[in-house]
Amino acid sequence: MSEQTTALVTGANKGIGYEIAAGLGALGWKVGVGARDDQRREDAVAKLRAGGADAFGVPLDVTDQTSVDAAAALIEENGGRLDVLVNNAGITGGGSQMPTTVDPQTVRTVVETNVIGVIRVTNALLPLLRRSAAPRIVNISSSVGSLTLQTTPGAETGPIAVAYTSSKTFLNAVTVQYAKELQGTNVLINAACPGFVATDLNGFRGAGTPKEGAAIAIRLATLPDDGPTGEFFNDAGPVPW
Repeated sequence: MSEQTTALVTGANKGIGYEIAAGLGALGWKVGVGARDDQRREDAVAKLRAGGADAFGVPLDVTDQTSVDAAAALIEENGGRLDVLVNNAGITGGGSQMPTTVDPQTVRTVVETNVIGVIRVTNALLPLLRRSAAPRIVNISSSVGSLTLQTTPGAETGPIAVAYTSSKTFLNAVTVQYAKELQGTNVLINAACPGFVATDLNGFRGAGTPKEGAAIAIRLATLPDDGPTGEFFNDAGPVPW
């Protein structure tokens, strides 16, 4: 088995996911670039390798169980080691998401990727992660999913978006449930808010860079053994649920 620390980042062909992969690769880690689009994945791997990272491509559609199982098998064959999983793949769902007029299918589609996809990938890869001496799972969330902030007068939580925002609240709840089940093991799982980062997810309207957005995920991916679990963080520290 490979002795090199290995991570898988979903949705890593661009944006924050790519920068998370680059940051972990800069630590000397082996990094799996999970992405659906073959060409974008290959291009990202080539760019990471050109920058000195030990990157490899992982065909991965988080909404497809067959694809997820194949990704787990690929990592098993590619050294049989996984230390860190970063569940970064996500979608906004686009369009108007006012709760009184939203198409329920929009909500279903967003939850399928942003929540069920995380559960699907995490469960498929947990057998590999459990072999690690220091397994870490990082779920990329958003402060818009904080019910505390959503109900705080004057807090900046973006536009009303019943599909996207609620999916991040759902993801936060899922993260807590995993932490409770995995309590007493060496698996640390946390949610990370990268901040309002300029990516194609928001039409590049964000103020931060993808590299800046990746910093909190990298920090949580490299937590010490006595680090937190079942918590929610951004660069400034804990985010209220």
